[in-house]
Amino acid sequence: MSQFIRRSFQSSIFSLLKGSLPRSDRQRKRLTIVIAAVILSIPLLSIAKVYNAEEYIHPVTPAKEHAKLSFVIAKQLRYQHYRHMVLDDDLSSTVFDAYLKSLDPNRTFFLAQDIKSFEKFRFLIDNDFRRGELKNAFSTFNLYQKRHAERLVYTLNLLENNYHKLDFNKNEELVIEREELPWPANEEQQNQLTRQQLKNVIISFKLAGKDDKEIQELLIKRYKNQLNRIKQTNNEDAFRIYINALAESYDPHTQYFSPRVSENFDIQMSLSLEGIGAMLQSEDGYTKVKRLVPAGPAEKAGQLKAGDRIVGVAQGAAGEMVDVIGWRLDDVVQLIRGKKGTTVRLELIPQKSKDEHKTKTIQIVRNTVKLEEQAAKKEIIEVTENGIKQKIGIIDIPAFYIDFKAAQAGDPDYKSTTRDVKKLINELKQENIDGLIVDLRNNGGGSLQEVNTLVGLFIKSGPTVQIKAADGRIAQLNDESDEIIYQGPLAVLVNRLSASASEIFAGAIQDYNRGIIIGNQTFGKGTVQALQQLEQGQIKLTHAKFYRVSGDSTQNLGVIPDIIFPALYDKDDIGESSLPEALPWDKVKNSEFQHYPAFSSLFPALKTQHLKRSKTDPDFLYIQETVVRIDKKKDQKVLSLNFESRQKEYNESRQEQLEIENKRRIAKGEKPFKNIKELDDEDDILGLNKDHDDEEDEDDKKDSDSRTFLLESANILMDYIQLKQNSLVHK
Repeated sequence: MSQFIRRSFQSSIFSLLKGSLPRSDRQRKRLTIVIAAVILSIPLLSIAKVYNAEEYIHPVTPAKEHAKLSFVIAKQLRYQHYRHMVLDDDLSSTVFDAYLKSLDPNRTFFLAQDIKSFEKFRFLIDNDFRRGELKNAFSTFNLYQKRHAERLVYTLNLLENNYHKLDFNKNEELVIEREELPWPANEEQQNQLTRQQLKNVIISFKLAGKDDKEIQELLIKRYKNQLNRIKQTNNEDAFRIYINALAESYDPHTQYFSPRVSENFDIQMSLSLEGIGAMLQSEDGYTKVKRLVPAGPAEKAGQLKAGDRIVGVAQGAAGEMVDVIGWRLDDVVQLIRGKKGTTVRLELIPQKSKDEHKTKTIQIVRNTVKLEEQAAKKEIIEVTENGIKQKIGIIDIPAFYIDFKAAQAGDPDYKSTTRDVKKLINELKQENIDGLIVDLRNNGGGSLQEVNTLVGLFIKSGPTVQIKAADGRIAQLNDESDEIIYQGPLAVLVNRLSASASEIFAGAIQDYNRGIIIGNQTFGKGTVQALQQLEQGQIKLTHAKFYRVSGDSTQNLGVIPDIIFPALYDKDDIGESSLPEALPWDKVKNSEFQHYPAFSSLFPALKTQHLKRSKTDPDFLYIQETVVRIDKKKDQKVLSLNFESRQKEYNESRQEQLEIENKRRIAKGEKPFKNIKELDDEDDILGLNKDHDDEEDEDDKKDSDSRTFLLESANILMDYIQLKQNSLVHK
């Protein structure tokens, strides 16, 4: 029919051009039909929009103050940073690689020929910083903006005009992590990669139950928003990315804050004022949750985790979800912050998810974080073994806090970690506890003064931590009091999110042989930062390093527990060792201190009894099996782009999850779920979101099972008490 219309239209137009009209009524009627058909087709053809990258690109140039600022920052790093590095060709090469990685971490936007053209800058960066020269840096940034816009335009044109041509039956695979792969050799290779990445996104949405129309509309909106963000990019954004490539080549905690960000220097902590209570950072174009503020709205809600990436923000229960991929961190923060009592919805990529487009949506009611809500809390757990019942006291310390204002004002009742814990210990002693566990899981640190005095509650007197400055001088903090508040059996429970002051406390208790350390290898943040004002903005600079009294650094390695539990957080993703250019672990001379009698001879028996219990405890087995299967997925390097294959993998994974869950329920005497729907419905009752994949469900369950670790820690401490008593009897 279309060929007939085309031939007839051509014939009629030819006749019109010759000045003749169809003679017969039949011919005139046919011409009318043909012209009407063509006219009706014109609006349909115009719907297919074609995007042009040039509309969204505007090259940026450095401001006058940027030249001076780059010189000043380079000089400060050279002479004031803990890591003494000369700004030479070697460092220039490191900054060059870091800059390209910050722009294009997944090697998607730049072409191989672009990288080749940049190579002439590799060993010039040190000279550029000395002269305050930014031309090379900005030309690289501008080409990145152009390439980024081209990729978004290509994707949008695929979505608008060729969505129906995408073949989901073809056996293709997409490499998930491209950090070590070559950049695309040419535009043809790049187009193929972009098409595969788009197919992966669409498959993920299909698996989530969305139809083609919904997917198409959602993605067109997402990528148009990203294009519009490119138009809003300014020279301060370009300068910040470049200067931080230099700063973070010294260590991951050294950072430049632009004037806009400096208005609220600590974006993360400002969220704890009236927001969700989360510390955020920008990483590879995403807004990533660094950690949760203790007792904050997010921690209380229990659905946001460290390592999650925020891809969308919406206001209220029904507000439109705004895609924030590629946004500046401060812009994302402005969306998340809001008045106390209001609701914000967040679309997340969970920390464990290998597929970046399997998301879940949560909602959090904004609130303020009160100091008293961060305070230490106590409870008692009763454990029984071999007919012996013992009381184990628990003190949960979410942060090392002190009310400086109240203390300076002379308030005799000012709150601090040490004062609160001292009071709680005395209350627990009144209840005749047999042992004490200090729970430091998820404690990101805080006041150095408080960790020093807290250690003093458990030892007679002596050093608690060593601090080495950039000039090599070592200072030492000491507990000067001989008073010991608690002398009984002690354990410290830690995990991967126990950092800084938590590591100082756990390390001191371990070095003094004062107690057992239980849990997971800690975060490994053993560095100290200070904030320095600049003419424009601020710089946070690492100037010192923590060392245990044994001489071991807490940096990078953290504290290794005596009894290790299954890791709920992947140390390749969370922790100091996962960060590029992290300062290394090292040692200094040990402090002089009087440690307690060693009890390491009890460790083999403690581990044996722990393993015996963990092999039969349903909750512990569930955690172990869940961690094992997620760790297997971590090794997955490619994703199939065949929808049937992906659907099969997805269904098999969900079924495996159901089997693990039912195994636990049966062992505990509970009724097993008949199918995945029953499991999802149970999650809804618990407040979990069922519109996400099995990995996310497991993350939520694993955190709810952290009680299992606390109970097992109590059992381990009871074992220690009994073993120690037996060893004394035999002596």
